Amino acid sequence: MILAAGLGTRLRPLTDTVPKPLIEVAGQPMIAFPLRLLDAAGIHAVVINLHHLGEQVRARLGDGSAYGVRIHYSEEHPILDTGGAIAAARSFLEGDTFVVLNADTYIEVSLSDIVAFHRHQAATATMLVRADPDAVRHDGIRLDNAGRVRRIFDQPYGTPPEQAPELPLRFMYAGILVLEPRVFDYVPAPVCSLTRDVLPRLLDGNEPVYGYVHEGYWRVLDTPDDLTAGQREIPVRLATLQDSS
Repeated sequence: MILAAGLGTRLRPLTDTVPKPLIEVAGQPMIAFPLRLLDAAGIHAVVINLHHLGEQVRARLGDGSAYGVRIHYSEEHPILDTGGAIAAARSFLEGDTFVVLNADTYIEVSLSDIVAFHRHQAATATMLVRADPDAVRHDGIRLDNAGRVRRIFDQPYGTPPEQAPELPLRFMYAGILVLEPRVFDYVPAPVCSLTRDVLPRLLDGNEPVYGYVHEGYWRVLDTPDDLTAGQREIPVRLATLQDSS
């Protein structure tokens, strides 16, 4: 599933007339990047949630054949946030392990490797994370030595605080989740967040939640400064990757 329903408020006034997933980066809509990650991993059945200017997304992407995938759409009125989004698409997602990606992030990573790690750990959820030693974001994710998530938003789960191992490295969520269908048992309301509501409930229920650490290139594209940086950097990254292949 690609999450594409957001209002894109931090990119206004640009997003007053163009939905954020369709903003051009390196000559293509930014949502093309997660679509191509899915295609490269052999994941060809995709659902995209729509709300703000969703008809433009549908018109631009169509059935997904241009990106090697088959797109289904999940309309949201009102918008449901990320946890509510997967719940609304449950009939499409619940048969097997599924992947959730943000539409506004460019990541150089193998989804196949993340899914393989997830399955090896017998995880209920696996988060793609990257180091955040300077606390740039407020995710406050900390992993134990096996890669299991023990804290999120700097709140401890599972092991009582007095027995918790030292967790010196601080991580942030990087926009990709691998989930098992039992995650739907932990969605608390029709409108809720995956990170702020569903994942803490998984951790509180002692479900195995792991972090897959990404050290490669990553760029979120959800603020004017980040978008400008991405529009400068990503064409260079793509050209370099094409030359190396």
